[in-house]
Amino acid sequence: MRRSTGARGLLFLTLFVLLGAAAKLQVVEVSEYATAAKNNRLRPLLVQAPRGTIYDRHGQVIAENVPAYQLMIMPAKRDSMEAQIKRLRPVLGLTDAQIRTAWRKYRIAPHLPMILLNDAPLDAIARVEERKREFPGLLVFEYAKRRYPAGSAVAHMVGYVAEINDAQLERPEFASYQQGRWIGQQGLERYYENTLGGQPGVRYLEIDAMGRIKRWLPEEMGRPAIPGRDLQLNIDLDLQRYVEAIFPVGYKGALIALDPEDGGVLAYYSNPSYDPNLFTGGIEPAMYDSLVRDPGKPLFDRAAGSTQPPASTWKLPVAAMALEEKAITPEEIMPIACTGGMSYQGRYARCWEPRGHGRVDLVKGIMHSCDVYFYQVGIKLHLKRFVEVGTRLGFQKKTGIDLPTEVKNIFPEDLGFWQRRFHYTPQDNEVMSLAIGQGAVTMTPLKMLQLYTAMARTDGRAPAPRLARSDSMVFTLDLHLSPENTEWLRKGMRRVVGPGGSAQLTRLPYWDFMGKTGSAQACARCGLPDHAWFVGIGGLPGRNAEIVAVMFMQNGVHGYIASDYVANAINFYLSRKYGKPFERYPTPRVRFAKGLYVDTNWLYSPVVDPIPGVGWPKQPEPKRPASTEPVVQ
Repeated sequence: MRRSTGARGLLFLTLFVLLGAAAKLQVVEVSEYATAAKNNRLRPLLVQAPRGTIYDRHGQVIAENVPAYQLMIMPAKRDSMEAQIKRLRPVLGLTDAQIRTAWRKYRIAPHLPMILLNDAPLDAIARVEERKREFPGLLVFEYAKRRYPAGSAVAHMVGYVAEINDAQLERPEFASYQQGRWIGQQGLERYYENTLGGQPGVRYLEIDAMGRIKRWLPEEMGRPAIPGRDLQLNIDLDLQRYVEAIFPVGYKGALIALDPEDGGVLAYYSNPSYDPNLFTGGIEPAMYDSLVRDPGKPLFDRAAGSTQPPASTWKLPVAAMALEEKAITPEEIMPIACTGGMSYQGRYARCWEPRGHGRVDLVKGIMHSCDVYFYQVGIKLHLKRFVEVGTRLGFQKKTGIDLPTEVKNIFPEDLGFWQRRFHYTPQDNEVMSLAIGQGAVTMTPLKMLQLYTAMARTDGRAPAPRLARSDSMVFTLDLHLSPENTEWLRKGMRRVVGPGGSAQLTRLPYWDFMGKTGSAQACARCGLPDHAWFVGIGGLPGRNAEIVAVMFMQNGVHGYIASDYVANAINFYLSRKYGKPFERYPTPRVRFAKGLYVDTNWLYSPVVDPIPGVGWPKQPEPKRPASTEPVVQ
């Protein structure tokens, strides 16, 4: 009896435990197991958001989206996936590097499909579609691929997009991002990622127990992608393409132009360049290595990411500083005449012209780029004052352009600069080098452009250069120039391209064109040619300046060589703006070289300046030839 009672109790206890377990499965944990079952048959797929389109100032497309295809394999056991890849290899022409990359990314997120190919060729898509039954776990997925119609012309400005990497995923700014998302990596794509990027979505695939794709689930069961917002630039794409076309082959450097009224960047080009379309869909490792190892460093932004000795282009900011500090007056003739050099505190410094320039004032000093004149300007300011005022004016600061590549400029912030960097205490004669743009001062081409923008405007200030259109301006430079002193500087710059100036054969017809040459020593004893600089300002006579442009040519020998390219860019922009016939060879230097007509009466006519309180006198205009035959008058 006792045994019977015990057996019944054990039976009831067992039944109670089984009922409890069943209740837990069917009532308490039903949602958990339902989710697990759902996850076993559903696979999430990241849907890239179409990035915003980038337009130039006239509505031309700079960056857009076009259809492209990814080839993916659904997650499964490793041996099963390896077998499928082995069968796919001859069909798709997969390389070892592509397969290694696919496995590496898959190990980071094994719950997602393995991406075999980004931006798969259409012929590969056609081959796998024909043999679809042989590859049940293969997925062909359409997505929006980034495309840059202007290619290398816009590379350093617009940048490129690529898949987010492991290091970037660790950054706070990308806290909400996930593996597989494409982001801007350089240029405007990077700077305006939050604007252009949008928000990716999710779609679900239903698979069977063997990992074979059954169907797409309705879009409403996932999360739709939110497209990025469009971006309109100040860039003139036609000018940008033109600058790339005229940039001298084989030279490294940059050419940038902007509108001084609002700081809008009209052209931004660095050479050598690269095709940003190479990065779209994932760049091949061999191609990336070739770009990195290229001695020309095509990935390097020379417009805002590199500083160089500004040479004689620096003389104008020095003159502006000296005028406002009342260290000099415009009509003052320096006490030491230029005979090819001068001595100060035991140091003899040469002028670039061994024969000298004689006794010169500010306008002639700029016109002839006389080193001896500017040595004395620096001496009058004195080294300590030179450093203090230059630092206060922000010579060392960035311009504030909307690009991630801009670097700071080098300018001594105090007299301790030399000790910290070069381990010596400077003498007062150090100011001689600073005054002509050599020594402890290096500037980006972009910074030089901003400095001349302040002289092209009527208020002595310059806004931060802006690639993207904006309703507001932020002024990041103020030279505190009076209108009178500004006009004196312009008089000197007009004579640079006039008769007897350092760029006299770069004169432009029809426009109020002025500028400054610079030839910077590449290195002390290496024997390499000097670097060439030119900064130019242009517009209609009697109006405010409408374009400022700078060119830096590494080892370009002399500034007047760079001046032709700047003049071409300014002439191109203004001719289109005012509907004038475009002249392919506008400067006398090139026209002489090609045996084309040049009106020498106009070329050697005196430079005209505006008359205070009256305005501009009538400008002489060159005569055009009666026939189309090349003629040199």
